[in-house]
Formats: sequence, C-alpha cells, structure tokens
Amino acid sequence: MSAKCKLGQKYGLLSEVGHAKPFRSRWMRLQCEPSFIEDRLKLYETLKKEHDALLAYRAANETKPIKITLTDGKIVNGESWKTTPYQLAVGISQGLASNAIIAKVNGELWDLDRPLEGDCTLELLTFDDEEAQAVYWHSSAHILGEAMEGFYGGCLCYGPPIENGFYYDMYIEDRGVSSTEFPALENRCKNIIKEKQPFERLEVKKEILLDMFKYNKFKCRILNEKVNTPTTTVYRCGPLIDLCRGPHVRHTGKIKALKIFKNSSTYWEGKADMETLQRIYGISFPDNKMMKEWEKFQEEARNRDHRKIGKEQELFFFHDLSPGSCFFLPRGAFLYNTLTDFIREEYHRRNFTEVVSPNIFNSKLWETSGHWQHYSENMFSFEIEKETFALKPMNCPGHCLMFAHRPRSWREMPLRLADFGVLHRNELSGTLSGLTRVRRFQQDDAHIFCTIEQIEEEIKGCLDFLKSVYSIFGFTFQLHLSTRPENYLGELEIWNHAEKQLQNSLDNFGVQWALNPGDGAFYGPKIDIKIKDALGRYHQCATIQLDFQLPIRFNLTYKRDILSSECRPVIIHRAVLGSVERMIAILAENYGGKWPFWLSPRQVMVVPVGPTSEEYARQVRIQPYAATGFMSDVDLDQSCTLNKKIRNAQLAQYNFILVVGEKEKANHAVNVRTRDNKVHGEISVSSAIEKLKKFKSLRLPNAEEEF
Repeated sequence: MSAKCKLGQKYGLLSEVGHAKPFRSRWMRLQCEPSFIEDRLKLYETLKKEHDALLAYRAANETKPIKITLTDGKIVNGESWKTTPYQLAVGISQGLASNAIIAKVNGELWDLDRPLEGDCTLELLTFDDEEAQAVYWHSSAHILGEAMEGFYGGCLCYGPPIENGFYYDMYIEDRGVSSTEFPALENRCKNIIKEKQPFERLEVKKEILLDMFKYNKFKCRILNEKVNTPTTTVYRCGPLIDLCRGPHVRHTGKIKALKIFKNSSTYWEGKADMETLQRIYGISFPDNKMMKEWEKFQEEARNRDHRKIGKEQELFFFHDLSPGSCFFLPRGAFLYNTLTDFIREEYHRRNFTEVVSPNIFNSKLWETSGHWQHYSENMFSFEIEKETFALKPMNCPGHCLMFAHRPRSWREMPLRLADFGVLHRNELSGTLSGLTRVRRFQQDDAHIFCTIEQIEEEIKGCLDFLKSVYSIFGFTFQLHLSTRPENYLGELEIWNHAEKQLQNSLDNFGVQWALNPGDGAFYGPKIDIKIKDALGRYHQCATIQLDFQLPIRFNLTYKRDILSSECRPVIIHRAVLGSVERMIAILAENYGGKWPFWLSPRQVMVVPVGPTSEEYARQVRIQPYAATGFMSDVDLDQSCTLNKKIRNAQLAQYNFILVVGEKEKANHAVNVRTRDNKVHGEISVSSAIEKLKKFKSLRLPNAEEEF
C-alpha cells in the first residue's frame, strides 16, 4: 500500500484491505492528491512527541498546587500543568462541560484541554457568548479548510471567523469554485465532524514552520511578514495543520450543524496586484434548530435585500461603466433628498452652518493631514500640470482650511460646519456591494471646532441629535466609549480631561453605555454608536470622534482675547446617517420596502373607478399633490379592474390609495384606503391634503393608521 493510501487508511478513508470506502471514494482520491499532507504530518508528529515529553516532564517535576477562582467567586484547587478547564467543568456539572465552547483564563481565551499553569481566574463560555461564537466559527473554518485542502488540493490562506460565520481563502492556480460543489464539501465537513478529530495546539519555532509550510508561499509570507516572535502556534485537526493563534473547541464533533452558503473571489491581502484567491463562506451552530432559525432569517433577509427592493421599486441601479457609483432614479432621488432635507432641518435647529467645499485637492493637503501617508491607496489621484491631486475621501481637511482662512476668536466657538459634499474612496471592485460599499457617496458630515471646556456640552448636543433622528426611524442603539490607546498622541492631561467630559455627557444622556478601554483612535477618544434594525442586526452609522491632532497638523488657533496667546481648538467629527447611500440600504431592509409616509417614494396613488372619472383623477393627482411635493401617481390602465388597480397599488407599497368616481367628483372628495387595506372612507380633497401635509411634517411612522 502506498504511503498516501496509508494516510487515507489512518483517517478512516480506506477499508483495511486498502479499498476506498464506497461513500468516500472520490474523497479518498482527492485526499491522496496533495503530497505535502504526509510530509507536514510527519514533521508535526515528531514535534508533538517532543511537546508531549516536555509536558509530561513538567507534570512530573514542575507541578504545584494552584487555586482557581470561578465566576461565582468560589475557589477550587488544582495542579499546574495537569488540571484543565474541561476537568473543572466536569466537576461542576456534566451539562456545563458539554455546553462549554471555550475557557477564559485570567481574561485570556484558553483551550478547554490545555493545562493551567498557575493560580488564575476561570470562566467557561457557552455559545451564547460572542467570544465563544467566534471560537466556534473559527474551529468550523478549520473543518472547512481540511475539506477544501482535500477537495481542491490548493494552498490555504486565511480562515477567520466573521460576524456571522466564517470563511476560508484558498489559492487554486488553475480553477475557480462553483456553488455546485457545496454539497460535496458539506459532506466532507460532516465526515470530519463525525470523526471527532481533536484540536491540538503546538508552539513551534518560526524556522521549523517555514520548513513545514514550504509548499505554501502564503503561509511563508505570513510567517516572514506577520510573525515577529521566535515561536508561534499551529493547530491540528485530522490531517490539517495550520498556522493559528487559536484557541479552538475540544474536537470537531462539537460542531453539530454546518452549512456552506456562498463563494467569491478576492485578492491576497485585498490588493488588486496580488494573487486571486477563492473564498468559501460557511455558518455553523451547536444544534439543528439554530440552523433552521438562521435559514429562516436568511430567507427574510433576502426578501428585504435593498438591492432587490431598489430594483422592484425603481429606486436606483448600478452600471459597469461606473462601478461603485449609484444611479438614483427619480423615486430614489426623492428618498435621498428627503433624508438630507431632514438632516438640514436639524442643522438649522441646532445652529450648524452648512458649507460647500471643493471635491479636488492638491496632495499637499493630504500630506498635511496625514491621509497621504496612510490612506493614499484608497484615494483616486491624478496629475494636473505636473502636480498630484486627489478626489477627497473625507471632508475634515477641507474644513480645517475653512477654519484657518482668517483669524478666529473665542466668541465664534463652537463653530459647527456641516457639509454634504461628494466623497470618493477607491474601494476594490471585489468589495463593492450594493449601497453598503460604494466608491461615490455623501455623508451628513459635520465638524465642530470648540474649546476643551466646551467638549461636554457639544457631545450632549451630538447625542441628542442622533437620538432625535434615530427615534424618527424607530431605531434603538448601543453606545460605547472608546478611550486612550497605548499609541496615543498628545498630552495625557488633555486626554483625561476630554474622556471625563465624554463620560459626563454619556451619564447625563440617560441611555446605558459601555466602556471600550484602549479602543480609541490615536488622535482622540470616541463614542461608537450601533443601531439595531428590524432583523436584529447592528449597524454602525453615527460617529462622534474627538481629534486633538488635526488642529496641530493644520496649526489651527483662536484667541481668547486681544492680548492673550493663541489657543488650540479641538475638533469633533460627527455624523448621524453616516453615508446617505448606506443609510438608504439599511432603511430599505429595516422597513422591508414599506416606507413610512414622510419618506416614501410612493406616497399616493389615485385610482379612477372608470373612464369617466379619469380627468378628475388627473386633477386630484396633478393640482394639489404635485404642488405640495407628494410623490403621487394616477392609474389610467383601462385593462385593469378597479380591484386590480387597488391591489397593484398596495403591492407597489403606495401608502395611500385614493379612489375617485362620479360621487367623489361631485363632492370634490376622495375615498381613502391604505396599502394594508384599511378603508378610511370619503373625505374632501382639501382635508386629505391637510392631513397628509401634517403627517409629512411630523414624520409620523404610522400615518396610515392615524388618517
């Protein structure tokens, strides 16, 4: 029997006489193809023997009594280099041991079967915990990687957990991936799960790993470019050995339900001039019930997909001749302008001043701001008369020029500059996705130039601003304060003072918030805001970011009085909608295409009872509704019955359907019903107009019920 076939027999792929097991014949054939697997395993097993011998020595000679503090405060005894979190979980309850995904030792995620090394605190995390979910999906990615390696025989690259699931990238030189291959890959994953392959952790010297992964140029790049320590870790499950920090679940059998649902192509490290990789996405859960719920959720999400709604409602489209730049059709433009008009009203009410700034700037501006050094690859740049220029990806440097164009006094502070300027970012074509990832977009972008003492009051205003807007949309939200990171720039005293003001603002706001210590930007602390949509998904749109560095880079100053020295302002970057394009996508999916009346691109449909009422229907549509800015239409299709016209309007999500016949014409009235078929009956045209104007100005979420 060949060495490769012995490998197949070892992992249950062959019968004892050397023949492939019937249901795995193709799996065996492909599993034998990558010759590097056997060499990699031989080296690993040699290293594992050395590791096990060292661990046995420590258990025999270095063990000592240790105390483990559990989450309830109880202290249990153990032995260093012997006692594992899993053993402790079994001692607490078999149910906990069965449900535990991963341990947390002294705040660090820790394999359940990895021996403890000293006194520690211990948490046992189940799938309900977000960190445990990430570990679960990371382990699932390794299962997928093992299946892909045998099926395609290519070079594995990255396989991380993501927000909802996991993926694995693979370099396959001479082919792509087809969705028709998903069932075969899933079957391989199921077989791997059935075998309950243990996840083994091994710390190995970098030079040995370069030899182990010499067949894979991508793993070697990671080792040479990302690993700055003499050793790093690998994890093994079955024949798969992969560079990985871990940790992982105990064995592959912990993954109870796994599904592969999507594939795409991408570039190595996201760079268009690098190799093209094949990416396969998956999801997994601890039971089939959760998988069924996920599938139901995905079906609902597909029905609410903003790209589907945009096409069906004729709101927008994209074209290959301008990738990542949206074409908003009349109804979509109405929606777009209604959103920006809403924010403009809030600006006026809150003493923001709207400005218009250039789209194109000399690269010297971006060098001053620091964007050229760190962000130029994401900018569209070009030459004009031997000078390099770029389309602006953000407004803040231009606003700094506006602040600096003349001397400033403390009497002007705070100065609140708002800008709906068009922004461009050079996103890779493979990352473009409907309205959620575009190259051309606008933001409700504003920058507040204020004194350090004014920070608290301005932050209160920013928080009230976003609360007012999000309550109109029906969004709830989460707040997180991100404080000084290790690589912060500036004076510690200023940071402490600013963070204290942010905390005071949040405490007085009346909404629960959480602390993200050390997660702020190097140039200032920030408040992260995530909104929750109708499907329970969280989206980060708003931002409140303090900036101590841009005022220094642009030498921005103001005077407290004629005789005083110049003082440095603070900049607050803030937005509520964020990208208007992305907010439209979120709103479309949140409402499922059933827009509230004030925002709706289809507000009123006038339906004549018959041909004799068509002229009156035109008058009702054109004269009053067009004059007041409503999005109104009239259905003059004589091939449809009255009921069919009403039903068509309801399916098209017109908020109100106004039926008119001879009776309504005589009374200068309309008969009102809603898209949900609630009949309000006859009302005069003038009264209907006044009601609708009121609903629009109040931005009521339930105008159809209030009518």
